[in-house]
Amino acid sequence: MTMTKEQQNEIWYEERKSVKRRILDYVIITIAAFLYSVAVSFFLDPNSLAPGGVTGIAIILNRLTGLATGTWLLIINIPILAIGTWKFGLRFIMSTMYCTAMTSLFVNLLAPIGAVTADPFLAALVGGSLMAVGLGLVFKAGATTGGTDIIVKLLRLKFPHLKTGSLFLITDAIIVTMSAFVFKDIDVALYAGVVVVINSVLLDVVLYGRDGAKLMFIISDKYDAITKRLLEDLDIGATHISGSGAYSGKSKNVIMCVIKKQLSPKAEEIVREEDPASFLIVTSATEIFGEGYKSIFSERL
Repeated sequence: MTMTKEQQNEIWYEERKSVKRRILDYVIITIAAFLYSVAVSFFLDPNSLAPGGVTGIAIILNRLTGLATGTWLLIINIPILAIGTWKFGLRFIMSTMYCTAMTSLFVNLLAPIGAVTADPFLAALVGGSLMAVGLGLVFKAGATTGGTDIIVKLLRLKFPHLKTGSLFLITDAIIVTMSAFVFKDIDVALYAGVVVVINSVLLDVVLYGRDGAKLMFIISDKYDAITKRLLEDLDIGATHISGSGAYSGKSKNVIMCVIKKQLSPKAEEIVREEDPASFLIVTSATEIFGEGYKSIFSERL
């Protein structure tokens, strides 16, 4: 079937918009990687603050081996990214690869400048804040920083009953505790714990204000493709609600899903990629009870 001139122009316009959007995403990721690297190189690393995640492991290994922290970031992430590509596909992992490479490069380039402050509390406060801003921009661009993000996702595939938040908390706690033994200073570990808390709280504010989660309603003729990617790429549940257009009377399936705040940008990207003409409603959900969220029984105790 031959396409009309108007259809060809529409396809060309959509492809051009998609390319521009991806370029903008990578510009944002570059800026975010730089801010994250400033936090590590100017505040955290010089003050021996290992704030959990792969960054914390890299800082600890830097002290044990002398190899640059940025280099350790890359070395640790290479096998993690390889496994992530195998499990989740290259499309899902490409922007994360770029973010990891840029972060490693910037950390090594900025490291010779040294500490901006020698006060561990100020380093924890400013470093944790900059990390949160950097991570927030990365998530908004539909990427991750790799490392424990991918590890937790892999663990969830094998142990789906484990909660994502609990896995992050456990891994961060282990790394912060390790730093106390490596640096032989409990105060340093406690300040690293402060970084973890500041980063966690401020990241929520940067991304979504103080809302608890996001409730999405997606109206699209391509609901099967969107639902499949939400289930496989993000490991979240979804419900189909039967409806019909008030004017057209045409039957429609509405996708309803409640999603963790940090996954919302990726979910929106999936909807845009699968059906740019879809109708998407995103609203705040401050109280979520059920599997993967809060227990209605424990909250009332």
